[in-house]
Amino acid sequence: MTLKRVRMELARSPGFPDGSARHGYEFVAPINEDGQLDASAWRENRKACTVRRFWADEPQEEGLLRHSKKHWYFDYDDEEEADDEPLFKLDRHQIVEGEYLSVTEPDGKLYAFKIKSVQPV
Repeated sequence: MTLKRVRMELARSPGFPDGSARHGYEFVAPINEDGQLDASAWRENRKACTVRRFWADEPQEEGLLRHSKKHWYFDYDDEEEADDEPLFKLDRHQIVEGEYLSVTEPDGKLYAFKIKSVQPV
């Protein structure tokens, strides 16, 4: 298991027919050789599993990759649950370049993001 930095950018969607490199996330997570998220390694490295959300001209947000019994999510404020952004079935996806992950944005809509890079930290 190695901690990896994952960059994903908004995929094709209404309003963004070519996707957008100005809308996305970079996050750090323990990913095994098969491209799968390693939950036990995450428990040992929670504080290192950070996220940065960049969204065009909006201020960047920084937080942590978190896990509950129900799902994985990005969390920007420990005390505020309303800011959590769930990742759709993250534990079942392969986290490799070219694949897609979905995130429920603050507006409540589910957006697809294309994984652009996966690099060792």
